[in-house]
Amino acid sequence: MSKARTNLPERLLEHTSKQDYSLYSNIDQAVWRYVMKISIPYLKKNSPKSYIEGIEKVGIPIDHIPKIDDMDKKLDAFGWGAISVKGFIPPIIFMEFLARKVLPIAVDIRTNNHITYTPAPDIIHEAAGHAPIIANEDYAEYLRCYGEVAKKAIESKSDTKKYEVVRNLSVSKENPNINPKILKKIECEFETISNQKAWLSEASELARMNRWTIEYGLIGDLTNPKIYGAGLLSSVSESVSCLKNNIKKIPISLECIKQDYNITKPQPKLFVTNSFNNLKIILNDYSRTMAYAIGGKSAVEKAILSENTTTTVFDSGLQVSGVLNKCIYNKKNEPSYLNYLGRTQLCYNNSEIDGHGTKTHSSGYGAALGNIIPLNKSLYELSDEELKTINVEPKKHSTIKFYNGLVVSGIINNIIKFEGKPILITLDNASARLEDNVLFRPAWGQYDLACGNKVVSIYGGPADWNNYQNLELTKKDISYHSSNLTEDTEYLNKLYGKVEKLRNEKAASEDYITILKIVYKEYDKEWLLCMIIYEIIYKEQSIRNEVQFLKNYLITFKSDLQLKNAIERGLELIEEDLSL
Repeated sequence: MSKARTNLPERLLEHTSKQDYSLYSNIDQAVWRYVMKISIPYLKKNSPKSYIEGIEKVGIPIDHIPKIDDMDKKLDAFGWGAISVKGFIPPIIFMEFLARKVLPIAVDIRTNNHITYTPAPDIIHEAAGHAPIIANEDYAEYLRCYGEVAKKAIESKSDTKKYEVVRNLSVSKENPNINPKILKKIECEFETISNQKAWLSEASELARMNRWTIEYGLIGDLTNPKIYGAGLLSSVSESVSCLKNNIKKIPISLECIKQDYNITKPQPKLFVTNSFNNLKIILNDYSRTMAYAIGGKSAVEKAILSENTTTTVFDSGLQVSGVLNKCIYNKKNEPSYLNYLGRTQLCYNNSEIDGHGTKTHSSGYGAALGNIIPLNKSLYELSDEELKTINVEPKKHSTIKFYNGLVVSGIINNIIKFEGKPILITLDNASARLEDNVLFRPAWGQYDLACGNKVVSIYGGPADWNNYQNLELTKKDISYHSSNLTEDTEYLNKLYGKVEKLRNEKAASEDYITILKIVYKEYDKEWLLCMIIYEIIYKEQSIRNEVQFLKNYLITFKSDLQLKNAIERGLELIEEDLSL
């Protein structure tokens, strides 16, 4: 196991899956082999040298589906690791894996019907797309930094909904047993949510940066760029079409976050970087504008707009995790009082403060900010002697007045300190008001007064994941590896196996003709097995008529524009005497 995979937290491990290699069918192996063998010759000319070198360095076999644990061992040499997952995992989980230098690899593989492209994550996309270029140190560092930045991004509630719809659509399109009516309904849901006008969150902007770099990025000269984006590298069709002159090429800049995309369609324009290091510069420029970096009013407004769980960090070090829904500002337009809805968690140094988790604060929380009268300091800055001057000591009644007009009064029950600083003051029989606004009443129970003056940072998600217990944030997908085989493809799969056996035994060409007759009659949409047989019998003079018929049969599949490129490249390689 790679060093990067050791000590992964449980919240990440619960999204992993075991790769059951026995579940890969003969058809699956043929799909992998075909994609790799028609892609590598093309990508040798049209991808960075480090990608082609990386295929061997990170353990990507050409003739069979890789074992993810073997890749993990190879990636260890680069300080990275690989771990198997089942399809889509929540973006925030994916980003944390990257930040820890672990590449999640989907165990599934696209079906024969979607060999040129699949919207769902699969092992071709992850292993053959993402993994090889990690051998490039500058790119690997950009990938890690991207994960580090993106995991702090504020994600909106609508982002979460859109992710669920996209995940459902992508998985459904790859499901060979999906009911067409159900698929149509899911497609309508996708169209509806895609057309909705929603606040553009940090997570959405970074998703666009991911799309135009990690997934669909080009590198080099604007007039003759190379492919490095995994979405392009792993797509038989778009890896070719993306370099055509009709696709507009734009120099990469921070402007890429303004460019939206549609996952169901080829992209009309792509971004080109002159170096991988340039990507990191652009990422750093964006990160300096994020709520976690700037804090203050701007960060508060983003958190409120998100309607999602965020963590607010005060200058005292106190962290409040929950759904921030309201803020009262002082005369200087600075946050004075923050109100959180529902389950809220109070932390220090990313650890939940004892007794202040979501069970205690299940109905929300209110946090006061500012300096107090007459000391003109925040509560966390006060010494024990200064606290006594305002009666903040156990069992004493205290009235704490803030310069912003907030007044908190009650009997001091407890003072929680970290590193010698007051962080949280619990009052009994407490009340809190700001001018005519009643913020807390004695009948509501104990009041936990936050100590802090300013909001220095806000980031997405809770501070202490393990204790927050919000299943919606990291909703677990089905974690078992499943087979692509159906009742309709079981016999076809046996034919694939028989062809490989005949090839290994160097059987007579007539044996393949028998199989072809079955395919022509029973599987009129099956072209891949025909292509494999064509490669084997291509030079057989004794059956020239059958070989020519087979070629003509394969050419008929070019009428499907999705298959046209894959068919042409396969025939070209065979007829140039390059083995498939």
